[in-house]
Amino acid sequence: MNAIENPIVHRQSSHCESGVVANMLNSQGFELSEPMVFGLSAALTFVYLPMVKVGGLPLIAYRMPPKSIISSVCKKLGVKVTSQKFKNEDEGMAALDKALSEGKLVGLQTSVYWLPYFPEDMRFQFNAHNLMVYGKNEQGDYLISDPVFENVVTCTAESLKQARFAKGMLAAKGLMYVMDKPEMQVELEEQIKKSIKKTAKMMSGLVLPFFGIKGINHLAKKIDKLEKVSEQEAGMFLSNIVRMQEEIGTGGAGFRFMYASFLDEASQLLNDSSLHEISQYTTEVGDLWREFAMQAVLYCKKRKNVSLKDVSNSLRVCAERETILRSKLLSWSKG
Repeated sequence: MNAIENPIVHRQSSHCESGVVANMLNSQGFELSEPMVFGLSAALTFVYLPMVKVGGLPLIAYRMPPKSIISSVCKKLGVKVTSQKFKNEDEGMAALDKALSEGKLVGLQTSVYWLPYFPEDMRFQFNAHNLMVYGKNEQGDYLISDPVFENVVTCTAESLKQARFAKGMLAAKGLMYVMDKPEMQVELEEQIKKSIKKTAKMMSGLVLPFFGIKGINHLAKKIDKLEKVSEQEAGMFLSNIVRMQEEIGTGGAGFRFMYASFLDEASQLLNDSSLHEISQYTTEVGDLWREFAMQAVLYCKKRKNVSLKDVSNSLRVCAERETILRSKLLSWSKG
């Protein structure tokens, strides 16, 4: 049997990357919640990239790109991350086995489609799903802490190889990473302040109109223009937005709720009631994103008299409230 001697910390999480980072650090004695991991990484954002297609439809994301949470939070905490990619599949699996034989916890980027422990209706081509491998059993199956699930799971070597080396957009190329426990504890208070300030600055967007609040308004304009296309095409476009927001790793409203939890936890660490108030406001912003998704679904299913203008106006409300949230965060970080 090839597994680490000490029991791991496995906690079901809201999202895979932040969940894996939290579980890997907690398993090494670095107590950190998933919301704190997400908040420290300053990953909260919005991106609408019409030039990048996923299944023929534009990419819409509500957080920074894959691997950014891992790299950002580990840098802030002084945690060394060693990562590898592989051209050869067998070499990639051999490297994983070697790391496990040394008692290491190993993070992997995989494709959900090839993971057999996922129910069939949850398996689709998404190549940026993170999980943690902590050993192998006597049958040669890998022991996995996948934060999507309540309990640990197992996976055959062949299936895990397929998941690690799946082709297509965001192909992982066998990516594996190991985190070393830092030699000294980092003062979270200072890192919290820096992360909140960075998040606030990122929310306004970059020069191009595809990021942050600018990107939200840009997408609202695109929804208005759907009046010129068929109902079927408009429905596909809106369904894609909802799927990106509610079902896969881009996690729209969910990331707003998680960031609210981060702010609430930070308010307790810093003994700052004003941060708690901002946390409550962030939860309200998340609720508005859910309302927008509901408006889009109602339009697609024609269950109520919901127009495209209703949908785009709902999205503009999200932009307005995120503008206020950005102002609150920026004002707090300067205080």
